[in-house]
Amino acid sequence: MDDWKTRTKLIHAGIRRSQYGEVAESIFLTQGFVYDSAEQAEARFIKSGPDEFIYARYGNPTVRMFEERIAALEGAEDAFATASGMAAVSGALTSMLRAGDHVVSARALFGSCLYILEDILGRFGVEVSFVDGTDIAQWKQAIRKDTKAVFFESMSNPTLEVVDLPAVAKLAHAVGATVIVDNVFTTPVFSKALELGADVVVYSATKHIDGQGRALGGVILGSREFIRGVAEPYVKHTGGAMSPFTAWIMLKGLETIDLRVRAQAAAAQAMAEALQWDARLERVIYPGLEQHPQFILAGKVMKQPGTVLSLDIRGGQAGAFRFLNALKIMTISNNLGDAKSIVTHPATTTHQRLSEEHRASLGITPGLVRVSLGLEDSDDLIADVRQALDAV
Repeated sequence: MDDWKTRTKLIHAGIRRSQYGEVAESIFLTQGFVYDSAEQAEARFIKSGPDEFIYARYGNPTVRMFEERIAALEGAEDAFATASGMAAVSGALTSMLRAGDHVVSARALFGSCLYILEDILGRFGVEVSFVDGTDIAQWKQAIRKDTKAVFFESMSNPTLEVVDLPAVAKLAHAVGATVIVDNVFTTPVFSKALELGADVVVYSATKHIDGQGRALGGVILGSREFIRGVAEPYVKHTGGAMSPFTAWIMLKGLETIDLRVRAQAAAAQAMAEALQWDARLERVIYPGLEQHPQFILAGKVMKQPGTVLSLDIRGGQAGAFRFLNALKIMTISNNLGDAKSIVTHPATTTHQRLSEEHRASLGITPGLVRVSLGLEDSDDLIADVRQALDAV
């Protein structure tokens, strides 16, 4: 399988067939498993084999298929599937940290990620230092000899800042710190974060992996030692495991993710280029445009610059709301990576809990709108945005 190309892995990796020889992966909707004897039950609790299961919170055949397939795509030794993307983020961080540990994080993060770092970890005695993720000098100054981990989004939500993963990883590894990367916006198709220096990668499978707005899910990927020795004990005992039915949905999503994200990224590039000089916009943010501050870096760390762009609309929140309400094709929601194009106003939704000053420091202006490109015709989407801008 190591020699297979990406699309082949996405169809065949991790398959387990029952005695019936089914074509589609089976959904094992069971919370427990039966043992042939008391001795077998005892032995399995001491050490389970690769196809031996105890309880659905610990593992399940359908979930294991998903874990093995996403690990094959990412190039990871192992993976543990979680109930949501935030369960993956919190599980990866909390499983390895304790009171007195030090973490360095980029400050440009999704609102729930900020809550975990600012509120939850701090509540339990973990010290967190925040830096401008794009400024290597700040990373160098903040990382200490006792730093236990660094955390950042490879491309930030929603301002699409690109972090120099290899440079940050080099600084972190020099002091023995673990590099944990939220790779949602760059996708497992466009970014090989582990090859670039990450030790642990997390995804919200709710986004591109599902790709059709059906289910919540997440996954933690890394070395077998980290996944089975650090992350799994924490997640399985605290209850954040993925359900078998969700795992089946994610398996079906992985079969088409390569095709979907390439089409979505092409649509994002086309829209960004069509709108980049539109006078009704303060700015168009997309790493595929030459005026993006990390345009060159994005070309080095990503195969394509992603499926999401952000538009800063003149007229502040009022202008942004008029724009959103005038759209005819795009859907107002707060997900991304969907087959349907979705628009979000971060200042009043995903990042509303932040103070106005905090949002301003992150570049989240009242007029900023995040656009996740779907699979509709890109010409129709561009026309939809232009007619909505007329309403502003």
